[in-house]
Amino acid sequence: MKLSLGPILYYWPRQQVNDFYQQVLDSPADIVYLGETICPKRQELRQSDWLELAAELLEKGKEVVLSTLALIESRADLAMLRKLCDHSGCLMEANDMAAVEFLSERRLPFVAGSAINIYNARSLRVLHRAGLKRWVMPVELSRDTLHGILEDARKMGFADQIETEIFSHGRLPLAYSARCFTARSRNLPKDDCQLSCLDYPDGIPLDTRENQSLFTLNGIQTQSGDVHNLLPAFHDMAGIGVDILRISPASKGTMEVLTQFDQVRRGEPESDSIIAREHSTSGLCNGYWYGQAGMTLR
Repeated sequence: MKLSLGPILYYWPRQQVNDFYQQVLDSPADIVYLGETICPKRQELRQSDWLELAAELLEKGKEVVLSTLALIESRADLAMLRKLCDHSGCLMEANDMAAVEFLSERRLPFVAGSAINIYNARSLRVLHRAGLKRWVMPVELSRDTLHGILEDARKMGFADQIETEIFSHGRLPLAYSARCFTARSRNLPKDDCQLSCLDYPDGIPLDTRENQSLFTLNGIQTQSGDVHNLLPAFHDMAGIGVDILRISPASKGTMEVLTQFDQVRRGEPESDSIIAREHSTSGLCNGYWYGQAGMTLR
């Protein structure tokens, strides 16, 4: 299986982003997703900057995919999306059906991100006919559901023409809203958020009244409170037919997580586990994969 590094879901300063991708150049990641998927106000890097990073990664032999916004809210968002589809020159990850339409009209292949609701093989076939070459399974689906979808795709005769990618490590992207929760937490209007997300490089933790981790607030996005980890299910995923495992970037420890996934796929013994250290601080979860509540851990 290949390892992918998902787009940065948080808002980091320009220098932090550049430093991060300098580390990625020599990482075990086979596929790297670039671009802003959460909020169009996050403009530390422009489209030209992302394309320069893409060129560097391509020189290192990485496959590069440019990701689109998951929530289109204005004509300006549509115009930016159209420009990206027309001029990127890279494979695109569509996180909204508007991107699917633009890319399909241009007869361009695309990746369907986890924000695209693909819950059965018939939906997958419709998008495959529109140009889908890879899909990222919605994070709330289980192992058994995935197995059923891929079995149906085989019966329909197109399973070998698509790739399946699983969100395997990071805080789960659960929902998107027109309201910006980060701005709201500071009693600021969304239109005058003062780029508050820059102060939260891994989002804002939201606990229950019993002090249990519940959610993470990331601008308009709601994520899981705990870190989703499917490394123990590596061989299970391989057996089902998963092609790619996605690691979602965090402000610390991402390269170590990539290394540990790489060690497992190579059959090597794991080094001191940063994933185990995470469990002692922020907590881990993987319940969705087993058909249970997502916040549980098996």
